[in-house]
Amino acid sequence: MNTYDLAIVGGGMLGVAHAYHALRAGKRVAILEKDQQPCSATVRNFGQIVPSGMDAKWQAYGRRSLEIYRDLQRQTDITVVPHGSIYVASDDEEMTLLEELAGINRDNDYTSQLLSRTECLERYPGLRADYVQGGLFFTQELTVDPRQAIHRIIAWLRERYELAYFPGTLVTAIENRGADRVLLNNRGVPIAAAKVLVCSGSDFQTLFPETFRRSSLQSVKLQMLLTKAQSSLKINGSVLTGWTIRRYESFHECPSFARIKAGEDANAYHRQWGIHILFKQAADGRVILGDSHEYWDAGSDEPVDFQIDDEMNEFMIRAAREIYQLETYAIDKTWIGIYSQCKDRDIFEMEVMPDVHIVTGIGGKGMTGSFGYAEQHIATLLGVGV
Repeated sequence: MNTYDLAIVGGGMLGVAHAYHALRAGKRVAILEKDQQPCSATVRNFGQIVPSGMDAKWQAYGRRSLEIYRDLQRQTDITVVPHGSIYVASDDEEMTLLEELAGINRDNDYTSQLLSRTECLERYPGLRADYVQGGLFFTQELTVDPRQAIHRIIAWLRERYELAYFPGTLVTAIENRGADRVLLNNRGVPIAAAKVLVCSGSDFQTLFPETFRRSSLQSVKLQMLLTKAQSSLKINGSVLTGWTIRRYESFHECPSFARIKAGEDANAYHRQWGIHILFKQAADGRVILGDSHEYWDAGSDEPVDFQIDDEMNEFMIRAAREIYQLETYAIDKTWIGIYSQCKDRDIFEMEVMPDVHIVTGIGGKGMTGSFGYAEQHIATLLGVGV
């Protein structure tokens, strides 16, 4: 039986980030991924690495993640593009929040730059002048291609650190056998480890279903769209807009946030469906648009609705047109993503049996925060410096 210091159930970004730090600490690590390759939340997102959108705790994790992404990119191409991020305000209230966040960033020593309407329009041709009030630009932030990055990171970890990677391996049970935890799986070849991490995303049924059912975890469904390639228009980095300013956690720390939110119409369509409008262009010229948010409790008997709501997509396209004049809004692909989050904490952590730890519910912070969070978590879990 193959034996490891750490076995990780789940090959998404959160699991891979833990593997990265454990491997660097000299540990023998295995990842068991139920699909032939990761195909859930890690590959169904924008690929935006944006600590600017997070509260103080997770911004620190995100800033550390930026350093790790850059270091990885120096060693192998994981599709990192260092073009920064911009938040575009559409009115005076949103501009007030940008100005207040800029002050918070100064206190946190996180570089950001307030931009006038003219500067926004010069940097981002295609932004509609009648939408833009001003912007806040984060020069340090990155993007990756979400459909390629995780696969390239896994391949590099296998080559550089001899990560043991088992795709198409569904872990069905974990047993205590002496000093080891044995992971039983669909391939019939048990794998043993001193410690186990369960980073199973929104799969609440396969392992420890009763634990998940009693938890405060939720599945969150997103709808996203991909346009056909723009012929010449270039959008650098991540473009986040007014409804994002009114939504992201970093802005909750702004002095005016509560007052501004109290004045909003809670019955507005975009509020009901958690819609905000983001733009991120892929290397081939196509533009990712979105997204929406719908919620299902892990303990609910109601299944997640996997259908695409065309009305919602049409609404997002109309809203996007009011912000950005793309050369084409013809849609190439649409999809849903599902991630897990907690209602009462920032991430779900539990030692569910001796030396078996569940870590999931990172919410929308996974691409940005996983590497930074996993660094301290591995140090605590394994008692090592990383």
